[in-house]
Amino acid sequence: MESAFTYTESELIQGLKAKDQKVFSYLYDRYSPALYGVALKVLNDESNASDCLQEVFLKIWRNIDRYDESKGRLFTWMLNITRNTAIDTLRSKAHKMDQKIQDIGDDVHLYTGNLAVHPSVDHLGLSKVLEKLTKEQRIIIDLAYYKGCTQEEISKVLEIPLGTVKTRMRNAIIQLRNLLKLV
Repeated sequence: MESAFTYTESELIQGLKAKDQKVFSYLYDRYSPALYGVALKVLNDESNASDCLQEVFLKIWRNIDRYDESKGRLFTWMLNITRNTAIDTLRSKAHKMDQKIQDIGDDVHLYTGNLAVHPSVDHLGLSKVLEKLTKEQRIIIDLAYYKGCTQEEISKVLEIPLGTVKTRMRNAIIQLRNLLKLV
């Protein structure tokens, strides 16, 4: 049930630090769909994504004092927690990198315009921003961010030099920063 009342980011942070359960409930209602979408994109399994989401909100609750406003927005911090928790889940379940690379390698050339954004997080407008990257940059961002591949693994999957991966990734990140400043 959507509340008519909203909090500013500063109020959310203060409320979370004060361990206000009403604020936490609002945060969950407002941001869980987007965070779930990221977890689902990384894990590709609804049950694991749900478990991951619970763990993410526990981490947010327990670690809000570690959040530093000068380093970025609250939502960005929560996205990073979600992504890292999902990748940790993949690794803790002993997924072999060879299997992951094989899964990615089979369809890497079939990617189209909507590479990295799962439909449930599209309301954030990420697909529009990512469409402005080159196809090569989108593939690298997708493999690195959502699949948890290292630059070396991306180099092997795409069969391109490591330096090319690093350059494309750096350029994509710079371009994304500039595009997100405009949003």
